[in-house]
Amino acid sequence: MLEIDNQYLWHPYTQHKTAATPIAITHGEGALLWDENGKQYIDAIASWWVNPFGHSNIYIADAIYKQLTTLEHVLFGGFTHQPATTLAQRLMALLPSNQKKLFFSDNGSTAVEIAIKASLQYFYNQGVKRTKIIAFENGFHGDTFAAMAASGISFFTEAFRGSLIEVARIPVPTKGNEQASLDALKQLVTTGEYAAFIFEPLVQGAAGMVMYEPEALDTLITICNDNQVFTIADEVMTGFGKTGKTFACDYLTTQPDMMCLSKALTGGTIPMAITTFTQQIFDGFYDDDVNKALFHGHTFTANPTGCAAALASLELLNTSEMQTNIVRVNSRHLAFKSAIEKHPRVKTVRVLGVILALEITREGNEDYYGNFRNKLYDFFIGKGIIIRPVGNIVYILPPYIISDEHLTAIYENVTEAVETIY
Repeated sequence: MLEIDNQYLWHPYTQHKTAATPIAITHGEGALLWDENGKQYIDAIASWWVNPFGHSNIYIADAIYKQLTTLEHVLFGGFTHQPATTLAQRLMALLPSNQKKLFFSDNGSTAVEIAIKASLQYFYNQGVKRTKIIAFENGFHGDTFAAMAASGISFFTEAFRGSLIEVARIPVPTKGNEQASLDALKQLVTTGEYAAFIFEPLVQGAAGMVMYEPEALDTLITICNDNQVFTIADEVMTGFGKTGKTFACDYLTTQPDMMCLSKALTGGTIPMAITTFTQQIFDGFYDDDVNKALFHGHTFTANPTGCAAALASLELLNTSEMQTNIVRVNSRHLAFKSAIEKHPRVKTVRVLGVILALEITREGNEDYYGNFRNKLYDFFIGKGIIIRPVGNIVYILPPYIISDEHLTAIYENVTEAVETIY
C-alpha cells in the first residue's frame, strides 16, 4: 500500500520531500482506527472534525446502502428528488429562522465560495459596485480562490496573493480586543465598498481554536446589518453539535444572512456541503433576466446518497443519547481544564462544547508546522493518538461517542506532552 502511495499519490498540506511516510489505515470502529500493522489509534480530532458519530457507523451505513439500491445519483439541474427535499425540510427546522434557501455543493471550501460569489453578484445584479469583503485576521475558510482570499493564514495563500479578490481584515474580538474589532469594522462598512463580512462563529478552527464571545459577534453582525453588508457564518467546523449547540449561531441573538455547512453534515461518510441564504438574497437573483441567475453548480449537487447520509446523521445528532454524549465530553473537558490550566507550561486552556484547546508556553515564536509542533505530533502518534497540533496549540475535538476511558488516555498523554516535550 505504501509503495503504491509513494509512487502515485499527492497528499494535502504535505511537503513530500521532508514528510514522514503516511500511516496506512485499514479499518475503523467508533473512536478507533487501526493501521496495517494492527496498531490502534484513538481519533482525538474526529478525522479533521468530520466524524462525530464514530467510524463505520452502522446506522449511517445502512441509510447509504438503502439509498444506493433506489437512486444513487441524478443531476440536480432541472430535477429534484425526495432525499434532497426531505433533508431541506429537516435542516430548516434546525437552522435560524431567517434562513430560507439551501444551495448544495461538495465541501466546505465550495460552500464558502458560493456564499462569497452570491454576495458579490447580489450587488452586481442591482448595478451596485461592491467588490470587496471583510474577514477576521487569521481566519481559515478553505482552499478555493474566494475562500482562500478570505483566509488570513498567509503561508497557505502567499503564492496567490496577486490573484485574489480584495479582503480587509479586522481583529478577532477575543477578550480585551472587542472594541478594536468593533472600531475596525465600523470604519470599513461605512465606505460602501464591501459586499460581505465572513467569520467562523465563536471558534477559529485552523488558527488553533481561538474563541470569542457571542455578544461580540452579535454587535458586529448588527453593524453590518445597519450598513447593508451581508454576513456569512462559516459553520463548516462548528456546525452539528461541536460547540454544544447544533450551530454556533444558536448562541447569537442576531443571525447571519448566510451559513456554510459541511464536514459533520454527513457524519464523515460522503463529501457534501450546503450554503444557506435569507429570502432577500435569493430574491436578488429572481428575475426575468436569465443573466441574473446564480450560475454556479457541481456535478454531484444534492447527491441523493449524500442526502441520505446527512438525514441519518441528523437523526443521530438529535437523539437524547448523542446530546448526552456531547454534555459528557464537555464535562470531561472542563474537568481536565481545571486540572491542567495551572501547570507552569500551560499558557491558556479553552473549552467550548466538545472542543478543547491547550496552549503550551514556548520561548519565541512557533511556526504553524515548526519543529516543536512536529515533536508533539510524533509524540501523540507514537502513543496511538491522532492529534494535529497547530504550532504550540494542542486541541482535542473527538467523536461524540468516544468512551471515558479513551478520553482519559488522551488527557494523560496531553499532560505528559506538556511536561516532557520541548
